Amino acid sequence: MQKFISFQLGLKYTALLPLEYVTELFQMSVADILPVPQVPSCVLGIYNWREEMLWLVDFNALTGFSSLMKSETLLTPMTIVVQAQGQVIGLVVQQVKDIEVLNIKQLKPPEVGLFNPELLPFLQGYFVGDNNEIIASIAPEAIIQAPLWQANPK
Repeated sequence: MQKFISFQLGLKYTALLPLEYVTELFQMSVADILPVPQVPSCVLGIYNWREEMLWLVDFNALTGFSSLMKSETLLTPMTIVVQAQGQVIGLVVQQVKDIEVLNIKQLKPPEVGLFNPELLPFLQGYFVGDNNEIIASIAPEAIIQAPLWQANPK
């Protein structure tokens, strides 16, 4: 059994991050984000987190869903601070749902056609929920290693 933090992805999907990679969750104001020029559109900018520079990524935009910054319903986004391979990044999501405890043996490998092509590189696999809901399991290392960081300082 493994613990995951679940959050809203797009309009109708649920995604999971292994809890062991989550350092902190917090609400933030979009006004507190310092935009950075010449970065991919999914990179919102930097945020002063514990007196350190934290890069913020719109996880919806990164994974092929509609950007959170274009949503009229977004009041105060949630940031999930993820730490992997000695790097820290802030994933901005619409809503954090809950902590889930799931049997990792029930994790199915990612399938082409089931998910956005942009989401596939970040998938560890997926679970099938109680109502046959597809729940995406995200690999934090894949986000840290994403090609978008190669052109930008961390």
